[in-house]
Amino acid sequence: MNAWQLIAVGLVMLLGLIGVLVPGIPGPLIVWAGVLWWTLTEKSALAWVVLMGATAVLLLDQALKWLLPARDPRAAGAPYRTLFLAGAAGIAGFFVIPVIGAPLGALGGLYLLERVRLGSHGDAWASTRTVMRAIGLSVLIELLACLLVVGAWIGAVIAG
Repeated sequence: MNAWQLIAVGLVMLLGLIGVLVPGIPGPLIVWAGVLWWTLTEKSALAWVVLMGATAVLLLDQALKWLLPARDPRAAGAPYRTLFLAGAAGIAGFFVIPVIGAPLGALGGLYLLERVRLGSHGDAWASTRTVMRAIGLSVLIELLACLLVVGAWIGAVIAG
């Protein structure tokens, strides 16, 4: 697979990660499609192992989402822009501190954005807790699953 194809697959996976944060875009499916595209082009044993692992992780993610109660993020009071930017901070955090940086970045970003919006520590912290109760676990599980898949793909590409 040449460099341009790898960049295209990476952009598809980035779109999938963003899709986790945007309602109506099937982020995990897009990430999985990127891995499938890479696997069908690469045709190596490692590529097939990554595809099987990605499939298992994303199926487990979907099963866990069905088990969690559905909640409305708007009921928590934070605007969608804040939720989206906090998710983007989680994606950035994953690459700064692998795996554990995702929840740290998302929580930190959400708190900072709420602090700017609301003005005080107490109000920002209360809003952050409310938002995390409303949507945090479901989105965090889906984002973590997609980040694990992307991380496995990056590791496989580097391993060659």
